[in-house]
Amino acid sequence: MAATLNKVFLMGNLTRDPEMKQTPAGEAIAELGLAVSEQFRSRTTNETREVVTFVDVTVWGKVAENCGQYLQKGRPIFVEGRLVLDTWEDKTTGQKRSRLRVRADRVQFLYSPEKSRRDTNGAAMSSDWAPVAPETALQPQASRPATNAYPATPTSPAPVATPADDEDLPF
Repeated sequence: MAATLNKVFLMGNLTRDPEMKQTPAGEAIAELGLAVSEQFRSRTTNETREVVTFVDVTVWGKVAENCGQYLQKGRPIFVEGRLVLDTWEDKTTGQKRSRLRVRADRVQFLYSPEKSRRDTNGAAMSSDWAPVAPETALQPQASRPATNAYPATPTSPAPVATPADDEDLPF
């Protein structure tokens, strides 16, 4: 097998406040606990059930600093990262132990922090939670040309797009 892929996308709520640490070189590390839930309907009993998976997430650098400053238990987040396997020997029993965790490359806050939510008079708004669409974290930024490729004044009207018939679509 020539190529591999290790990519994780998770959306859930924090199970605890971020634990902040620093490397000897001074780089910030945030340890997060994330609960990701899944709901389904049982075929036999027709009951709705929920299964929760708890995931340990490690964040580094400036992103970790932001997590430590703005996140707290219960907040919804979107995480993009990769799986990492930690292995160690238990000092009391001598047995080898292991755990999977996620090393986050990006963390998208799915709420607006109270510090950034102000009314027109500059006073903090009463609610400190406002959902943010998670798909904004997934959309790439549009690149702009280095020079202005458009004329200063249009010489002719822009063409108008006409809707295609379903028969013309290749799929």
